[in-house]
Amino acid sequence: MTAPQAPASEESPHEAPLPHYPFSTRGDRLAPELHELRGRCPVARVSTNSGDEAWLVTGYELTQHVLRDRAFARSVLAEADSPGQDAPILAPELLDAMNHLQKAGLRDEVLKSLGRNQPELPADWVEAMTREGLEAMVREGGPGDLQHHFAEWVAGQCMCRLLGLPFEDHAWLAVRADLDLTMVTPTHEELARNWEEIRVYMHEHMAARRPGEPRGLADRLADLNAAHQGLTDRQLSNIVSVLFVSGYEDFASFLGVGAFNLLQHPEVMSGLRDRPETMPQCVEELLRCSVVLGNAIPRFVTQDARLGSAEVKKGEMVLLSLDAVNYDTAAFSDPEGFDPTRSPNPHLRFGYGRHHCPGAHLVRRQSDIAFRVLLDRLPGIRLAVPPSEVPWHPDRMAIMAAGIPVTW
Repeated sequence: MTAPQAPASEESPHEAPLPHYPFSTRGDRLAPELHELRGRCPVARVSTNSGDEAWLVTGYELTQHVLRDRAFARSVLAEADSPGQDAPILAPELLDAMNHLQKAGLRDEVLKSLGRNQPELPADWVEAMTREGLEAMVREGGPGDLQHHFAEWVAGQCMCRLLGLPFEDHAWLAVRADLDLTMVTPTHEELARNWEEIRVYMHEHMAARRPGEPRGLADRLADLNAAHQGLTDRQLSNIVSVLFVSGYEDFASFLGVGAFNLLQHPEVMSGLRDRPETMPQCVEELLRCSVVLGNAIPRFVTQDARLGSAEVKKGEMVLLSLDAVNYDTAAFSDPEGFDPTRSPNPHLRFGYGRHHCPGAHLVRRQSDIAFRVLLDRLPGIRLAVPPSEVPWHPDRMAIMAAGIPVTW
């Protein structure tokens, strides 16, 4: 393990190479380097996959400060000369989709679809769809793969129905979404070509719509945009692609890592079967403790500022490790323990303040339903291998198990 560097001063430059972030893309534990950093140096200088440098923040209160303070912004991330985490950003709207939607008068339509009611995703449909995936796994016989038949199945079904995409295209889309959120290994040219395939698919899907007869959110956005032209066709197809890729990948990641964690606590599963109404509180604890970020949440310094013990300069990049933050003893008692009754549970999984993930309601509501169905349909479910033998995809921005072998 390379020891993370403390903030350097002008009189004391770095003598050793900076530690390379990310430290791990496994979902079975928080990287030990993050534990060390949070206790020793919660604002530390690191190098990124792009070869640039950044400040990595692992402390809870410091992360709240960055998300609250307008001295740290996301909108400049797509500028050509900005430092980066991984591959170059192909278009500004890819990292600032909600602001682009707001300026075009389309943001409220997205928030309505992702809000508390989620008209495209009624509870009875989500329940039946989740059960259908599990029934397919049972028919194939054990051991089954919960990542495929539960996490990816539920996430794919929800995002296709939400956007109005045919589910038979899900496998094609998922392969490209996986590649888009893979770090290091693809070339920039491969990533650009892969993204263009997704964008063209979304463009053609919306172009084939019948105005006034929307199949889902994508068509409604296209209809609204046609009236005002707040976005170009390319910008809109880019943003709809972002909605699918980020929604599918993040949701499939959480359902998989969350299920992996839950399966290691049979007493909790038993309690949830007896009192299914307590599932929402358990989902909050799964959101807190699940290690799902292969990279970090980026922000840029818009003016010189002090961040903890570090002096950060305008134009520098700050990376927020929400996984590390959710294990901070300053905010959580016994953060290493799994407590499905933890209250309060002020985790920062969905950000903080004005920087709050618009998909939070969707993940909370649909996870509650999906996990209830899982425990009801398969009361004897358990891992088919020791936890340490569950494989993980390398270099994923949204951490994903390569398979979760289970028996029942």
